Amino acid sequence: MTYDVAIVGGSYAGMAAGLQLAQARRRVVVIDAGQPRNRFASRSRGFLTQDGKTPNDITASGYAELMQYDTVDWRKGEVKIITGQEGDFTLVLDGRQEVSECLYTRRVILAAGVVDKLPSLPGLTERWGAHVFHCPYCHGFDLNRGKIGVLAFSASAMHLALLLPDWGDTTLFLNDSFDPDMQQLKKLNERSTHIERGNIEKLVEHGVGVGVLMADGRIFPMDGLFIVAQTVPGPLAIRTGCELKETPLGKMVKTNAAKATSVPGVYACGDIVQPTGNISLAVSDGTLAGQAVHHSLVFGL
Repeated sequence: MTYDVAIVGGSYAGMAAGLQLAQARRRVVVIDAGQPRNRFASRSRGFLTQDGKTPNDITASGYAELMQYDTVDWRKGEVKIITGQEGDFTLVLDGRQEVSECLYTRRVILAAGVVDKLPSLPGLTERWGAHVFHCPYCHGFDLNRGKIGVLAFSASAMHLALLLPDWGDTTLFLNDSFDPDMQQLKKLNERSTHIERGNIEKLVEHGVGVGVLMADGRIFPMDGLFIVAQTVPGPLAIRTGCELKETPLGKMVKTNAAKATSVPGVYACGDIVQPTGNISLAVSDGTLAGQAVHHSLVFGL
């Protein structure tokens, strides 16, 4: 059987795209490896009607809605290779039992594969999503106006240092990464953002929060920390030949307004194409991709 559309990634963008196509009564298969980007987070914020729910609960609700449509199939596994051309693609995937399977489809939507490239700081990786975050709008409210730290690894930390005081008492740890100029210092002062100079040695446990241990032995207890994380697309998009674009937050898959990549018949949506990791935006992007792919199937665009 040849599907109309294969969607690689069963998280928010992928399911949103699938829902549009399912309601157009198209044959759709979703392939999901079960590793959503926000799997480390305890709850989600800012998604209308789902505010404060866990990522697992939101995903389960979306899955239940999508699987009501009898034209939708779901495969657990990871797509290794995409070959062929528009109208005649072959996807080779490995399931959990390491059994290779081939799927055939007329169009492909890439809705997964972004990787967070975290700074090399001892204690950071294991606290990612629990005490170390990237998005104030997703995680700031749950810090209950507590002590918030911004870990600087470049001058781009200024953006977070100016945003975060609305969510709590904010400290910018310069980490010997840059030296704010007079204008930047003035802005930080206007926002009541504290500044701590010196190098960070590592992050440590500190009660229910996290401690920032400096190289000189000082330790600062924090309720949460924020960093500017870089992202890179996974190997599938690169192997498929999709053109990439540079953004301030890392490389993304380049698409046009209709979510089409540089490879004819291959579309992309969600975090893999936009630097803002947010459920509402991912759902919106997936919805647009699903409708655009349906148009391409009807009109050959």
